[in-house]
Amino acid sequence: MAAGATTVGWIRVNGPIGPATVTYIERAIQESMEAGHECLVLQLDTPGGLLDSTKEIVQAFYASKVPVVVYVAPEGANAGSAGCFITLAAHVAAMAPNTSIGAAHPVALNPLGGGQGTDEVMKQKLENFATSYIEAIAQKRGRNVEWARASVRESASITAEKALELNVIEIIARDREDLLRQLDGRTVEGRTLRTAGAEVREIPMILRERLFQRLWRPEVMFILMLIAIYGIIGELSNPGAIFPGVVGAIALILVLYMASILPINLAGVALIVLAIILFIADVFSPSHGVLTAGGVVSFLLGALMLFRGVEPGFRLSLGYIIPGVIVTTAFFTWVVAKGLRAQWLPARVGKESMIGLRTTALSPINPQGGKVFVEGEYWTAVSDVPIPEGTRVEVVAVEGLTLKVKPVSSEPAR
Repeated sequence: MAAGATTVGWIRVNGPIGPATVTYIERAIQESMEAGHECLVLQLDTPGGLLDSTKEIVQAFYASKVPVVVYVAPEGANAGSAGCFITLAAHVAAMAPNTSIGAAHPVALNPLGGGQGTDEVMKQKLENFATSYIEAIAQKRGRNVEWARASVRESASITAEKALELNVIEIIARDREDLLRQLDGRTVEGRTLRTAGAEVREIPMILRERLFQRLWRPEVMFILMLIAIYGIIGELSNPGAIFPGVVGAIALILVLYMASILPINLAGVALIVLAIILFIADVFSPSHGVLTAGGVVSFLLGALMLFRGVEPGFRLSLGYIIPGVIVTTAFFTWVVAKGLRAQWLPARVGKESMIGLRTTALSPINPQGGKVFVEGEYWTAVSDVPIPEGTRVEVVAVEGLTLKVKPVSSEPAR
C-alpha cells in the first residue's frame, strides 16, 4: 500500500440479528480501531432480530472510536425491525437503490414469551419502550424522530429514496465505490473522512461466529428438540441402550440453553409436551388410534406456535414442521410402542419363562418336595400346602433347580 493511503473496514451481516451478530460487530469495531481505518462499513440485509442483541449493537456504535457506516445493500435488501434500529444508530446511514427500511414494531422482546402469549398491558409496555428507544436513537444521530416513532407505532416502512427525502438516511449509493466517494470529505464526530480511493479491508466472520450464527436459528433448536425427545424416550423404552440417552441428554441441554436466548412461545412447548403424553398413553390404552391422532394435532399446533409471533428471522417454516410431525408420529407409533410393549411381554427364554405354566402333579407335593413334568423335563416341586397326586398345579417361582407351585384345582386331573 502506498504511503499515506487510507483503509476502510468492511463487514457483512445477512440474516437475523442475534448473539453471534453482536460478537462479530463488536470484534470488527475493535479491529478497525486498532488498524486505524477511516471508518467501518456494515453492509446490512436483515428481516429483524432480537431486541437484546440490537441494544448491544447500538451501544457498541455509541462507544466506537471509529465512525460506523451502515449500508443497506445490495439492491432488494431490507433493514427491517431490528435492522431499522441499527441503521438509525450508525454515524452515517446509507442505502442502495431499491432497498427498504422500517417495520420496527416490537413482536416478542422477551425470550419466553411469544407475541401472542403476551397480554395487552405487556404489549403496550413493550411498544412504549421500543418507541422511546428508537426516538432516542434518531434524536442522537439527528435523524427524523417522527418517522422513527411511526416505524414502531405504525410499522411504517419506506424505500431508500423516501428515506433520503425524510432525513432517515444521508446517502443513496449504487455500489461500494459510489459509497466511498460520497463518504469522502464528510465530517463525523469531528473527524473528516478520507475514503475516496481507500483500500477496503474485509473483516470476515471467524469460524466460531459462523458456527453460532448458524446454530442460533429456530430450525436448529427444533431439530435438537426432536433429537432430545427421540433420544430420551428411546432410552426409556429400551433401557441399557445408553447411546440414545446420552445423545438425547446433550441435545436437551443445548435446547434449554438456546431457549434462554431465542424467543419461544410457552403455549407451543406445552402442546408438544401434551403430544408426547398422548403418544405414550396410546401404547397402553385401547383407543384405536384416537390418542395418537390427538397427539399429531397437538404436535402440529405446538410446532406452529413454538416461534409464532416473533421476529421474521426467527420463525419456523412448514418445511421443517411437516417432516418433524411425520417423523415424530412414526417414531412413537413404531419404535416407542414396540419398545414399551416388549417390556410388558412375559419372558420367553430362561427360567423366568416357566412362571405361569401349568402341569399335573406326578406325585404328592408338599414342603419337602414332589415331582412334576414341565417343558419336557422332570422337576422337583415344592408347595406351601399339600397337593395330591394328579392335581393341576401352576408354577409360581423358580428357586435353583426346584419349582414352587400352587394348586389350580383341588380336583384330580382326568
